[in-house]
Amino acid sequence: MQNFNWQRTDLIDESEEVVLHQTKEQKDTLKESSGIQIEDINAGRVKITDVLVDAEGEKQIGKKKGKYITLSVPTLTLEDQDGFEQLEKELLANFKKMHKSMSWKEDDKILIIGLGNRTITPDAIGPYLIDHLHSLDVIDEKFVMYAPGVTGQTGYETGEFVAALAERLKPKLIIVVDALATRASDRLCKTIQLTDTGIHPGSGVGNQRKEISYEMLGIPVTAIGIPTVVDAPVLIADAVEVMLRSIAARVAERSKPSSKLSLSSWQPDINKELDMSLVQPIFGEWATWSKEERQQLFAETFAGSHTQLMVTPKEADYWVDKYAKIVSSMLMKWANNL
Repeated sequence: MQNFNWQRTDLIDESEEVVLHQTKEQKDTLKESSGIQIEDINAGRVKITDVLVDAEGEKQIGKKKGKYITLSVPTLTLEDQDGFEQLEKELLANFKKMHKSMSWKEDDKILIIGLGNRTITPDAIGPYLIDHLHSLDVIDEKFVMYAPGVTGQTGYETGEFVAALAERLKPKLIIVVDALATRASDRLCKTIQLTDTGIHPGSGVGNQRKEISYEMLGIPVTAIGIPTVVDAPVLIADAVEVMLRSIAARVAERSKPSSKLSLSSWQPDINKELDMSLVQPIFGEWATWSKEERQQLFAETFAGSHTQLMVTPKEADYWVDKYAKIVSSMLMKWANNL
């Protein structure tokens, strides 16, 4: 079978070890055994997952040592102004927290890099951000902003561009903004990840480029990422999972009065614990397999050309523009208090 990581993700809170920490016992075991500290916080509608990975944790989950903060509004929609305002508020608060130990001088520079390809909408968050920053009436003089494009456009490694600028400007901090990949369709365009570990440009779509990080540049690097794409097989797996659970829930409720008394179309709760053996007579034994076993089935089934397909929301241009505005606004507010 082709070795394809169909569940690849740039989000640390989608790593298996982080996902499996729901109970206090699991969280304590994870902390003791793998060098990972996890804290979940709810701030209004924003779910915040704070993850600290040490050297031992890096070996366990394959994510670099450092701090990761993931902010998500699961119910976010494009018309949800309240949700975007809450998200920006928490983004600013956590960005400040991540950099609170840094001391600033009047002539310190901040290099902002907008990664991505502006001709491909879901990959254009970085360039759009730079455009929004340049369009503001007041651009903080501390900022130096640049959108280097991608290697396929320029013929040069993006990391080399950034290294050359850093060598010339000697900034106090480098902020890199890029689009990410997720392995959960319901996380698309509803999540922001902050990390002080830097970034590998193009890693979300399988293009590993030169790393942009403190280790490579000798300058602190903060990465801001928004997931805008998901592998196509993930959508199929999610749809099958929802279908099976929906049918199981309907079968379980079929004989209960609550379903017969409903005056409107009854919608089952597919998030509660369900007996999946109820759908075995319909779909066969595979419907009772664990989620991991079904994932393996899809990995084998889609080991061909379908693994190259990535999906983005049809309103991707609106989402990208929204996030470019949110991040640029946050950065301006943060800079005004330095």
